[in-house]
Amino acid sequence: MQHIINSAQTCLDCKKPKCEKGCPVSTPIAEMIRLFLSGNIKEAGEKVFNNNPLSIICSLVCPHEKHCEGHCVLNKKHVPVNVGGIENYISTYYMNYKEFEKPEQNGRNIAIIGSGPAGISLAMIMSIKGYKVTIFEAQDKIGGVLRFGIPDFRLDKTIIDTIEEKLLKVGVKIKKNSMIGKNITIDDLFRDDFDAVFIGTGVWRPKKLGIKGESLGNVHFAIDYLKTPKAYDLGKKVIVVGAGNVAMDVARTAIRNGAREVQIMYRKDEEQMPAERIEKEHAKIDGVKFNLFKSPLEFTEDGIKYENTNPNEDKSIGFETADSILIAISQTARDLIVKNNAGLNLGDNGLLQSDEDGRTTRKGVFASGDVVTGARTVVEAVAFSKRVALSIEEYINTLEQKENES
Repeated sequence: MQHIINSAQTCLDCKKPKCEKGCPVSTPIAEMIRLFLSGNIKEAGEKVFNNNPLSIICSLVCPHEKHCEGHCVLNKKHVPVNVGGIENYISTYYMNYKEFEKPEQNGRNIAIIGSGPAGISLAMIMSIKGYKVTIFEAQDKIGGVLRFGIPDFRLDKTIIDTIEEKLLKVGVKIKKNSMIGKNITIDDLFRDDFDAVFIGTGVWRPKKLGIKGESLGNVHFAIDYLKTPKAYDLGKKVIVVGAGNVAMDVARTAIRNGAREVQIMYRKDEEQMPAERIEKEHAKIDGVKFNLFKSPLEFTEDGIKYENTNPNEDKSIGFETADSILIAISQTARDLIVKNNAGLNLGDNGLLQSDEDGRTTRKGVFASGDVVTGARTVVEAVAFSKRVALSIEEYINTLEQKENES
């Protein structure tokens, strides 16, 4: 704890905190630290939670160097305040201390499809306001990308279990193993007196490279591997194709599950990798090697046939041996809900269409998170869901006005 206090004491308590402007959900960082240092940790936790119901998770998995800590004025000459560490200490304390209770309900029902960051945050926000909320989750556990897309070494999954306990205490009903789209449709939900439906199903369909060998037994998609890494026997040498944050996660996971050599194969240089700088550094520390300027042409049972893409060298064809290959070049939304429910549209990018406040092309249906934006950070999903909460309230208020008039 002492290092948390020491870092908090370095905060300059700026009048116009740049760290807060850098945060997608505008966490009241300066006030949080001020309350923490003055012995008011419960009040600090309450302010942070009310602003972001997933603060305990964002404090661990956010790219802080890009958001709050990256905007800290101390960056110029010193080490920035460890905002993530301080927020996590406060949020953990608050979640353990706070007695969550079911509020008085207002008689309005909301269906939430998907229990990832977007769905969980919206469920907590709306249930605390008195709405009756039911979450429909296709898997046997809640969390979505938090549980099945972020490795254990980055996020302790017992935190998600704690959040589930709090959701149940505020009155949220959670219906697991319930795939909405085919057997149960959005029409069914409206028939059963849900006033509004929210879709936060994430992006679980991996994008393909479309090259020969992609269906071989030693070739896997990263997003599938991350769900259950212990179910795979990858062998000693693994190559990860792709260079985003998911590629770094999957490479580090492979090392922790028995692989002796793991390479990231990428067609450009390290500076052009889409992964955050700190994620690349962590991968290197874990022993991941970067195999640059190589573009896969074909996968085989023995490895990858590739083209040399170094602009300073002659074009050439090479071969890199590997026991297993993991493809991590992004993912998109499944179209099950859109195909089986009239009135919803997918954009050219394969993602569900909605406006910036989460209104889809079907009246009464809202959406946010990765299913709309593509793979983004947890905190960005929370920020989007906060806007959606306001849109749903506005929509339901309009419904009530019409009911009163009739």
